[in-house]
Amino acid sequence: MSINPLKMLSAKVQAMEESATIRMAQKARDLASKGVNVISLSLGEPDFDTPEFIKDAAYQALKKGNTKYTPVPGALDLRKAICDKFRTENGLEFDPTQIVVSNGAKQSIANICMAVLNEGDEAIVLAPYWVSYVEIIKFAGGNPIVLSAGIDEDFKVQADKIKEAITDKTKMLIFSSPCNPTGSVYTKEELKAIADVIGENGNILIVSDEIYEYITFAGKHESIGAFENVKENTATVNGFSKGFSMTGWRLGYMGGPKWLADACNKVQGQITSGAASFSQEAAAVALRSDRSETIAMKEAFYSRRDLVINGLKEIPGFKVNQPQGAFYVFPDVSHYFGYTNGNVEIHNADDFSEAMLTEAHVGTVSGAAFGNDQCIRISYAASESDLLEAVRRIKVCLEGFAPIQ
Repeated sequence: MSINPLKMLSAKVQAMEESATIRMAQKARDLASKGVNVISLSLGEPDFDTPEFIKDAAYQALKKGNTKYTPVPGALDLRKAICDKFRTENGLEFDPTQIVVSNGAKQSIANICMAVLNEGDEAIVLAPYWVSYVEIIKFAGGNPIVLSAGIDEDFKVQADKIKEAITDKTKMLIFSSPCNPTGSVYTKEELKAIADVIGENGNILIVSDEIYEYITFAGKHESIGAFENVKENTATVNGFSKGFSMTGWRLGYMGGPKWLADACNKVQGQITSGAASFSQEAAAVALRSDRSETIAMKEAFYSRRDLVINGLKEIPGFKVNQPQGAFYVFPDVSHYFGYTNGNVEIHNADDFSEAMLTEAHVGTVSGAAFGNDQCIRISYAASESDLLEAVRRIKVCLEGFAPIQ
């Protein structure tokens, strides 16, 4: 007798959405495998190699036999390096017992949600948001309360809107700055206003995703946890994938109050235990290095940002803002809803992204996956030649579209 998967799989898994970024990247790969020249701008992955000195540190760790289990919250030396980094770069004071190193910042966020959220607890999510926030919150039993800001607001939700959304069920606020998918960066003044709202509302945990910290184009990166009134109820999440181009190394970390670190340690201890030992040794070397290679990558992204924005502004109907961080642009493409080229019709952002893949052979991600169905996300973590060609393809492709009659 065969098994009925719908009866076997949990309701939580059946309700979970597949990651849109991963899905679109796979579609681009499938099309490329058929011989189509696809330019994929869907994944948030730096196209730079991991700096050589970091790879060498991992190699040396392997050679000397650092291949055994690590403590669940991470090797002590790495946690000390993270404490030093938080203190000198972010104005955050932690000791190693308040740090948990995980298999990527995504796991850090999942640990936090599973440690804090009960069934029915509300978690305020500032939109546009990273694709996994909502699904992780729901999987942990929480109820995501999405607050949105559009392109005319630079995609930043302000403190007064957050204050209005707080109820007696509110347990968490989560956001990223610099933001994935928009590249928007909250200013110190905007963060202080949010901190003041949360600071006067009791038991609400702020989860500040700062994975794009080193890719900020205007001024100094600011951490909301540095404000005195919320330092005891803020979890600051970061990692190595973006600033050090270490995506495949799967290393992230969180710093927060000890009660939360202890809870995340308990969750992680039952699910994955500690991250890879030799990767952690290399990560400690990365944190203690100068930032010259990181700065060089940031400068390349800055140049690419302007290249892409200037190209997109030449496409009729596109609305484009000026993101101040990360490596994404998030143009409003709703002008083309209700258009067709005779082959495909565009009615929403999902259709637009699909059309760009099948018709222009450029991989993007629908903004619907990030909480905004008017936009698409374009990653400019690609060569300048690919970016120029991708924008050209999109422009030429859309010239063949007209309103549906």
